[in-house]
Amino acid sequence: MTSISHLPGQIGKLSILVVVFLKELVLSSLAVARAALGREINSASAIIAVPVDLQTDIGVAMLANFITLTPGTTSLHVSDDRKTIYIHVLNAPAPDEVIADIKSTFERRLKEIEQ
Repeated sequence: MTSISHLPGQIGKLSILVVVFLKELVLSSLAVARAALGREINSASAIIAVPVDLQTDIGVAMLANFITLTPGTTSLHVSDDRKTIYIHVLNAPAPDEVIADIKSTFERRLKEIEQ
């Protein structure tokens, strides 16, 4: 549990996470619009297993929600041990890059908030 003295730092970390999410929302929306309106169909959709290093159920749930709220990705299932989230990605020519992006944008910041 976070003490009152840590609250300003947590609010700052949460604010950064919100800004990062909004940035990802805009970039993903543009990518999905380009894919939908483009003349060529170059979609490489995939189902990807994303390993999760978060410690709390709420952290895992928040990560799954951020993934689903980002256009072009949908959380499909969280494993029973909460160590993997299976996601569908509209365009994933390099699945390892998708995993690295999720871990560096959302999961890393959620881990900072969990501490």
